Amino acid sequence: MVRTLDIHEAAAFLHMHKDTVQRRAKAGEIPGTKPGRSWVFLEEDLVAYLKRLQTQPRQTGKGETLCSTNVVTPGGWISSHQAARELDALLAQRTKQPHRSCTTVSRQKAGASHG
Repeated sequence: MVRTLDIHEAAAFLHMHKDTVQRRAKAGEIPGTKPGRSWVFLEEDLVAYLKRLQTQPRQTGKGETLCSTNVVTPGGWISSHQAARELDALLAQRTKQPHRSCTTVSRQKAGASHG
């Protein structure tokens, strides 16, 4: 017989806060369903989820990958290399914007008006 867990039992099983479990289940990261007003989790699905976490690539402090595997996303399976490329692309977009400092601009204007 398949054992079902509510949000509190799933949180205890995963050693997470219930809000974290709820947020991740809503995002499709943790397998669960909401047939009515409450979340329901299958214990065997949570075991499989934990096993997948064990095989996900881990980074050393030097940015080196310790292992290579596939990653589950709400849209399906993608390779860890594809996920890394997508993340790098997103980070590159974010870092292209120049940093501006109001104090630097103010000092330049102040220096120009006195000179």
